[in-house]
Amino acid sequence: MKKFFSLMLLVCAGWFAFSCDNDDDDNNYVEVQVDYPTVYDLNVNFSFNTTDGWNYYQKFNQPLLDQDYVTIFRQSGTSNGAIVWQQIPRTLYLAEGELDYDFDFTKFDFLIYAGGTYDLSTTPQYLNNQKFRVVLVPAVFGGKPTNLADLSKMSYEEIIAKYNIDDSKVKTL
Repeated sequence: MKKFFSLMLLVCAGWFAFSCDNDDDDNNYVEVQVDYPTVYDLNVNFSFNTTDGWNYYQKFNQPLLDQDYVTIFRQSGTSNGAIVWQQIPRTLYLAEGELDYDFDFTKFDFLIYAGGTYDLSTTPQYLNNQKFRVVLVPAVFGGKPTNLADLSKMSYEEIIAKYNIDDSKVKTL
């Protein structure tokens, strides 16, 4: 009887596992429940070190998932009262030379760089009180993977619309 009961238990467990399989050819993506996409505002004063040059370092409050993506925009001005956001990396062509903003990130932190073809300390207006907007985008959103090539070409407004982000609830890092 013990063998029969064990065998029935094994059969039931196997049937349950197969009946819960949701593998179909139309949707091979795993939906991940996360509390973002999220947008953060930063007021940045770059600092200088010999390893990274002019930079700003920030840790995330919580680690991202391994495949999640970060995109960063710099406030370049205003137009008709609306803020103009430019996605970085970005090169500015100034009278002094070229100024580049770039960034990198891990699941724990990110680093924004300012570099150029001239001594950046001569233009502190591009190093101090710079406003950036950081957008955290999940690798999988709405059951489909995020196309990173498309994301890097999108404007801030396009990303906000695509990921249904309420940017009236921007957080501060």
